[in-house]
Amino acid sequence: MTRLLNTIRNARRVLTTLAVVALLVSSRHPTLLDQIIEEGRLVVVTRNNPTTYYEERQGATGYEYELVESFADYLGVELELMVVDNLQAAMEALESGEAHISAAGFTKEQTSGYPVVYGPTYSSISEQIVYRLRTPKPESIEDLQTGRLMVPAKSRHARTLRHWQKTELPSLSWRETNELDASDLLQMVSDRELDFTLVNSNEFRLMRSYLPNLDVAFTLGEIQTVAWVMPRRADESLRDRTFDFFYRPETGVLMAELSERFYGHVGQFDYVGAHRFLRHSRKILPRYEKDFKAGAEKHGFDWRLLAAMGYQESHWNPRARSFTGVRGLMMLTLRTAGELGVTNRLDPSQSIAGGSRYLAGLRERLDESVREPDRTWMALAAYNVGFGHLEDARRLAEKLGRNPDLWIDVKKVLPLLTQQRYYRQTRYGYARGQEPVNYVQNIRRYYDVLIWNEEQIIADESDSEALHGSDVPVTVIPPLL
Repeated sequence: MTRLLNTIRNARRVLTTLAVVALLVSSRHPTLLDQIIEEGRLVVVTRNNPTTYYEERQGATGYEYELVESFADYLGVELELMVVDNLQAAMEALESGEAHISAAGFTKEQTSGYPVVYGPTYSSISEQIVYRLRTPKPESIEDLQTGRLMVPAKSRHARTLRHWQKTELPSLSWRETNELDASDLLQMVSDRELDFTLVNSNEFRLMRSYLPNLDVAFTLGEIQTVAWVMPRRADESLRDRTFDFFYRPETGVLMAELSERFYGHVGQFDYVGAHRFLRHSRKILPRYEKDFKAGAEKHGFDWRLLAAMGYQESHWNPRARSFTGVRGLMMLTLRTAGELGVTNRLDPSQSIAGGSRYLAGLRERLDESVREPDRTWMALAAYNVGFGHLEDARRLAEKLGRNPDLWIDVKKVLPLLTQQRYYRQTRYGYARGQEPVNYVQNIRRYYDVLIWNEEQIIADESDSEALHGSDVPVTVIPPLL
């Protein structure tokens, strides 16, 4: 019995010693996640483009940026960005340890040849051949041999073309450049400097409003999935935490908000309407730019938002009139004009000043719980359908288990105000609820185009010595034949 007790005591000592050793070893070798939290920073490598990260007047933004910033907040650390131009540079940053995560919109298929692991899949994209309308439309990859084709060097698209050249079409030839990205190449197709280019579907979806004379000829290859990328190592603590983050209900809500913010207004494309808007923005908008800027400065708006709203209201026609009796550039009712001190609704300066003030008042009336940019989208909807109907929709949204403070939820409820079983529950009754949804969507699209136009002008003025698209260094990829 004594021998048995001694054996148990010795075993306990061994186990205790092993536990202490394990604790000491683990303390000497903290996990990657421990290191990140200890250092207080998460280094993320990304790209500068409309679908990932870019700078605007209010600071950094972009779908990937907003998502990874939320992840950094979730970890309780600061976000540090490392911006690169291509896949190879991003993978090198991961392999060298300079960056912890790549959140650059790369697909799993693109990065499968590198020593990496992935977080959860959260998006999917395809590759699209884009051409200029009113030029011969390529129907297949064989037709690309008849025109000028260019893609970014070291890109997914360059690898796709090489694959097709090796496996299906050895006679295929194209050009590659390190100097231009997807938006530059789309502009060159629009300007007839190229016949075709190959871009990601989400990139073209955003750019199409700016370049209405472009269209998709066909999709090349299979749909591919997008995920955050991390270096492969024995320690997968950071990867595991990305799964925890993506599977939280709060992250699901965030991703829905981001999808609405960055893609929610990109709907059915109107070629004729987009052309008309671009023409009006060049010829008519400059007459009223000063008034829009004055209204914006006084009430805390971006003048381009007010201009987009003015175009939606009247196509910047100061003598516009509707069958309901609203008149002028900002289409004010007689009663509203009187309340705002507008004595002549046909005076564009008075109309813009009055419309800006009215929109600001609607924005102020919303509950404090409604944050930007949802606050502005709801104020615009109220301008169109009336504040009472908007509040009806918000209350109805809450009854239906939706969030009344999010435009993504309210815009789904507004069309229900045309149905008796819903509007009979409201204070103000029936409303043509789809109209404010379309109204806000159109304004957001026009607003984006005006921002893009102004940025193009600024870029041209500040970079007058930059190479034109036709002058950039290129590499010709010859046929294999």
